[in-house]
Amino acid sequence: QVQLVESGGGSAQTGGSLKLSCGASGYIFRSCGMGWYRQAPGKERELVSVLEDDGTTKYADSVKGRFTISQDNAKMTLYLEMSSLKTEDTAVYYCVAGLGKFCIYCRGDACSSGVTDAWGQGTQVTVSS
Repeated sequence: QVQLVESGGGSAQTGGSLKLSCGASGYIFRSCGMGWYRQAPGKERELVSVLEDDGTTKYADSVKGRFTISQDNAKMTLYLEMSSLKTEDTAVYYCVAGLGKFCIYCRGDACSSGVTDAWGQGTQVTVSS
């Protein structure tokens, strides 16, 4: 499956902002739900936000009003804008494409389709007070 790459992680102070990006070189996610998960030390991986193929967005209660998920018009890059950061937002953030559902993604003229659940390697976000 396609390999996603996240970027934009780093350190921030409480109340600060960071913007994460995710994509796969040259790939267009033509018809795919996509999302962000995170895993804090000693905790299970949890859903942060999803952007369904129909444009519907969902957020974890803990990030509602502070985080915004979006995708560029070319459907090549997924973003997560994080503001009003809290120390409890510290985690490794993972991007996922497909969400375990049918997905079509293309690179040039070559397209793949099927149930997809492709993950990135993660990017560390550390928020300190």
